[in-house]
Amino acid sequence: MEWSLCALAIGFGMDLILGDPQGWPHPVIAIGKLISLLERVLRRLFPATPRGENWAGAVLWVLAAGISAAVPALLLWGCHLVSPWLRLAAESVMCWQILAVKSLRTESMKVHAALSAGDTEGARRAVSMIVGRDTARLDRAGIARAAVETVAENTSDGVVAPMVFLTLGGAPLGFFYKAVNTMDSMLGYVEPPYKNIGLAPARMDDVMNFLPARFSALLMLAAGGLLGMDVKRGWRIFRRDRYRHASPNSAQTESVCAGLLGLRLAGDAWYHGVLHKKPAIGDPVREVEPEDIRRACRLLYGTAALSLAVCLGLGTLVWRYYFRA
Repeated sequence: MEWSLCALAIGFGMDLILGDPQGWPHPVIAIGKLISLLERVLRRLFPATPRGENWAGAVLWVLAAGISAAVPALLLWGCHLVSPWLRLAAESVMCWQILAVKSLRTESMKVHAALSAGDTEGARRAVSMIVGRDTARLDRAGIARAAVETVAENTSDGVVAPMVFLTLGGAPLGFFYKAVNTMDSMLGYVEPPYKNIGLAPARMDDVMNFLPARFSALLMLAAGGLLGMDVKRGWRIFRRDRYRHASPNSAQTESVCAGLLGLRLAGDAWYHGVLHKKPAIGDPVREVEPEDIRRACRLLYGTAALSLAVCLGLGTLVWRYYFRA
């Protein structure tokens, strides 16, 4: 465990410095290809009925999550046989690839830059790279709002939750979580052809994120306090709006961010050409503006730093007073 905690700290630093370099191979891409392959194979093996597709989705989840955890575990075991230092180096790189602090800021700030330059179409293209909704109908305010929402939601999904799993089980459990999250992103839709096969991946993503999402929300509130934001309003909106979402987890950090920034987020959105009626989150204390993307990124970094401190602190205490007892 001590090696994995060191790897987490090193990987976090690498992520802040290097981000996600363009053109570099990334394990999450391999996980996505594995999920697509398993989907094609299992659709052939199971009947094309709601029950059959539900079972296919459950088997897909077990196989994809299991393989995603087993491969790094075997690699780290092999590295450890050679040298603990080689294992530390390998696991540090894995932690770097699992975390997404800098890349989330980089991609969202592309939206900020385009909006600030008056390039609405460029901002629309940039935001389409980081959100799952249709972006063709979004105006400038809608584009900025979508970017803020994705930074707020992915502060949990892309930073804090992976850090929690890395603390609990090192890189293998971290990649397990990334597979769970990737399956939800690829298959967790309510429209055909994913409605049935995506049921198990979507439900398991809800289960795996239940505690991390709430942990993330509390850390974001603390980060908002350190950044001089309105924590009282953030707490009030969090208490009121944290379940205003189809997912029990997605609105946890979104509601905190909306309250801290004084914005109204969420609301109706288009997905795959279908309008989804969704409740709003937060109060419109003021209109959303491009600079809110930068403010959301400050919250992201503050929350990430607090999460690292808490995870390393608790992990060290557990290792010293339990595993060494």
